[in-house]
Amino acid sequence: MRVYLDNAATTTIAPEVIDVMLTVMKENFGNPSSTHFYGRNAKANIENARRTVAKLLNCAPSEIIFMSGGTEADNMAIQASINVLGVKRIITTTIEHHAVGHTVEYLSDNENVQLDYVRVSNTGVVDLDHLEQLLQENKKTLVSLMHANNEISTLLPLTKVSEICRKYGAFFHSDTVQTMGHYAFDLQTLDIDFLTCAAHKFHGPKGIGFLYVNRKTKTEAFIHGGAQERGLRGGTENIYGIVGLAKAMELAYEHLDEHMRHVQSLKDHMILELKKMFPIVYFHGETEPATSLYTVLNVCLPATEKSNMLLFTLDLKGVAVSGGSACSSGANKGSHVLEGIGADMTRPNVRFSFSRYTTKEEINFAIEQLNSIYQHNL
Repeated sequence: MRVYLDNAATTTIAPEVIDVMLTVMKENFGNPSSTHFYGRNAKANIENARRTVAKLLNCAPSEIIFMSGGTEADNMAIQASINVLGVKRIITTTIEHHAVGHTVEYLSDNENVQLDYVRVSNTGVVDLDHLEQLLQENKKTLVSLMHANNEISTLLPLTKVSEICRKYGAFFHSDTVQTMGHYAFDLQTLDIDFLTCAAHKFHGPKGIGFLYVNRKTKTEAFIHGGAQERGLRGGTENIYGIVGLAKAMELAYEHLDEHMRHVQSLKDHMILELKKMFPIVYFHGETEPATSLYTVLNVCLPATEKSNMLLFTLDLKGVAVSGGSACSSGANKGSHVLEGIGADMTRPNVRFSFSRYTTKEEINFAIEQLNSIYQHNL
C-alpha cells in the first residue's frame, strides 16, 4: 500500500478535470488570438473559464488574469505595486512562501524598497498591533501576508488585515495559493488588491493559476509581447490549463462544506492518534479549526538517533510526506518557517497534508507505519 499525504505540495488531478482538458486538446487546438472559427472557439473556452472563476469568487471577469501559477502571480502583484502603484515600502513576515519572501528581498536589495517584517507568534499568528504600528509611518506601502501558511497551517484573518490596511491607505496582497479552492471568497465584501491561485493545489493541472486584481487597483503589463490577458501578460494562453483550472474550481466549490468536514475529521483523527502514540508530541502552528488550515498538519515528533532519516524511511514504508515546502526540496536547508517561529529543529518535523480524496484508512496506515518506525528506533 502507498499513501500520499503531501497534498500541500500538489494534488492529484481530478478525473473530471482530465476529461474536460482532453476534450479541449482534441477539439479546440486553435490559437485564441486568431480571428477565424478555430481561434474564436479557443478564445470562447478561455473566456467561459474566466467567467466561471469570477462567478465563484463574486468578482468581475476582468479582475482575473490567468498566469502560470502562484509564483508568477505573487511576483506580478508585488512588482506591480512598486513599478505601477509607486509603493516605497513592503511589510511582510519572515515565514512567507519563498515566492513572496525571495521576491521582496530582491526588491529591497535592488530597487531601493524599504522592507519591514511584522512580528509573528510561536504559532505563526501575525501581530496585528505591530502591523498597525508599522503602518503609522507615512510611506506608500504594500502589505503582503499569506492567507494560510503552507507549512504550519496558521490562518490570517483577512478581513481584519484588510480593514487595517485601508485605515492607513496601504495596498494589500495575500498569497492564497494554499486556500483558494478550500475556502469561500466573496470579493465584493473582502476589500483586497491582489489574490493568487495555483490550480494544482485543488486537483487541477500544474502550470496554471491566476492573479485577482481589484478593478480599483491600477496595473500594467508584467510580460510584454502579445496583447493576451488584456495586454497584461503576453504569450499564447494555456487553454488546456485554463479550462482545467475552472473545472477544478467548480468541483472544489460544488461540495465545499462537505469536503471541509471530511478533511477536518481526518486532521482531528490524526492529532488524536498521535497524542495517544507519543507522550511528547507537538503541533506547529494553530490547530483549532477557526484559525488553522484544515488540509495541513505539521508535527514535531520525538527525537531519535536517526531523526534525519524519518522522511526517507516513511517513504520506503509507503507514506509520502514532507518536512516543509516542496519548493525548498534539495536545498539542504531547514525550514525557514519553523526557524521563524522558533521551533525545535533538533527534533524531526513532518508535514502531513490531506485532500478530499484522502481516507481514514490511509491515515491509519500512516500512523501504523510511523509507530513501527519508532518501535524499531528507525
